[in-house]
Amino acid sequence: MTLSDVVPNLIVTDIDRSTAFYRDVLGFTIVTTVPDRAPFVFVWLQRDSVSVFLNGRAAVAEDMPDLAKRPVGGTATLFVTIDAPTAAAGVDAMMEAVGPRAKVVMQMKDQFYGMREFAVEDPDGYVITFAQRTA
Repeated sequence: MTLSDVVPNLIVTDIDRSTAFYRDVLGFTIVTTVPDRAPFVFVWLQRDSVSVFLNGRAAVAEDMPDLAKRPVGGTATLFVTIDAPTAAAGVDAMMEAVGPRAKVVMQMKDQFYGMREFAVEDPDGYVITFAQRTA
């Protein structure tokens, strides 16, 4: 047996608003939706090899009612690594593109563990850190 992937499966309060954020602000594209036409209960988005699933709370309540009762967002975080030839072409460019259009919760920082990173918050309070190895 081999594990091959892990995808954040986020419960959101407004699937259209969250889809717009991941698509229009972070540059993801829609891979598939359930159902095929709005109103959606599930949206799979992807940018390069990074996927994110968005689930409406009501749809989650059908299969896992206790999960749907939990607070949305909160302490859940996503850590996205960037590969680019330089920080200027990678994490810095991402900050330049995303920073003015999202709530930045951690300004760009060179971490002691060799990563340059910043973090934004999505509409439901999920924190997304973008990071690039610099050392």
